[in-house]
Amino acid sequence: QQGPISGVNKEIAVLQCHGDCDPLVPLMFGSLTVEKLKSMINPANVTFRTYSGMMHSSCIEEMMDVKQFIDKHLPPVD
Repeated sequence: QQGPISGVNKEIAVLQCHGDCDPLVPLMFGSLTVEKLKSMINPANVTFRTYSGMMHSSCIEEMMDVKQFIDKHLPPVD
């Protein structure tokens, strides 16, 4: 029996973003999560971005990184 992370799923691209001042989900938890992801799938396909001064929120830089990730990994929509 195959688990949910097998075959082609091991090559999935992941972008994880985290603010370094998040009071709700500490950065340490984000760091632990990304290390767990890297142990489950191809670590070369896991990207972890942190944003200086960002709390449990988002910022323009993060949204630009998300857009770039989507543009790189998903086919264009006509």
